[in-house]
Amino acid sequence: MAGLGTPFELLIFLAAAAATWVAGTVLSKTTDSLDARTGMGDEFGGLILLAIAGSLPEIAITISAAAQGHIDLAAGNLIGGIAVQTMVLVVCDLAAGPEYPLSFLVGRLTPVLEGLLVVMCVAGVEMGSLLKPSVAIGGVVSPASIAIVVIWAFGIYLIDRTRKDPRWKVEMPGSEPGRRFREYDHPNTPHPFKDWSTARVAGLFGAACAVTLGAGVALEMTGNALADRVGVNGVIFGATVLATATALPEISSGVAAVALDDHALAVGDIFGGNAFQVTLFLVADLVAGKAVLPAAGPQNAWLAALGVALTMVYCFGIIARPTHTRARLGPDSWVALVIFGLGVAGLFYVAT
Repeated sequence: MAGLGTPFELLIFLAAAAATWVAGTVLSKTTDSLDARTGMGDEFGGLILLAIAGSLPEIAITISAAAQGHIDLAAGNLIGGIAVQTMVLVVCDLAAGPEYPLSFLVGRLTPVLEGLLVVMCVAGVEMGSLLKPSVAIGGVVSPASIAIVVIWAFGIYLIDRTRKDPRWKVEMPGSEPGRRFREYDHPNTPHPFKDWSTARVAGLFGAACAVTLGAGVALEMTGNALADRVGVNGVIFGATVLATATALPEISSGVAAVALDDHALAVGDIFGGNAFQVTLFLVADLVAGKAVLPAAGPQNAWLAALGVALTMVYCFGIIARPTHTRARLGPDSWVALVIFGLGVAGLFYVAT
């Protein structure tokens, strides 16, 4: 990409972002359809498939950036992406209005458990960034990267078990949580690709995966070149512009879920994707050939704390259930906007 001019690099970046949006929408629909046909959503493997399908842009960017030694860009996209993707809930809240906020309509506590899993995984990121590089297993993999994967896997298992057999009874009058699982047909809208064969849906799913991966590589390469040209720190660029581009599929699927009154799924998908995203540090370690977390730096620590703060704002909102909106947004979304704005502004003043 170094030989291309800035206009061409910007054009490729925008085209890759558009491809990510379209392919992400197709991935969401084909995953939903395959989930319904195979019943995987009730099983651990189905949850993993959903998480991987939603994080394909981050997977592509992580592999591409780590392979080229752009560690700051990879870490910034993974950690900063949590904050940006949590802000997708502001868009979902806007779509859910104007009468009640999204957090009032969620009507379940399972998304709160998923939010707590995000906090636990990000805590592993913060702790791993403080470890000395010399503790890396075989000089390559950070123990924290492995611990994050274990925490995520065990957390998903417990959440799935709780979803199927809750040990509480909660009444939330006026809520509209929607389907408990993806594979349950929505009463107002049939599953996508209902008349297609399973093989055809799987083929479309594979094609969307390939497009998403290719677009992710293009985003990383052009994004890194553009950041170098304008003199923007790789962490900042990865945590803002690049993370926003890779959050486009979540915006599309989140708004679609809200339109179907699947409010709990809209929130759960965001938190679930955020928790899975930081497990990709293990992939980054293996591709880069060294532990990535110790090189994360204070800027990524700031971003991790910002992601935790935004996650907890919406967890508080789901439990407190505010009943009023201002300009179609609930009070939790307004608080999130203020925190996010201050967090991004403060990022420029964090010591490098």
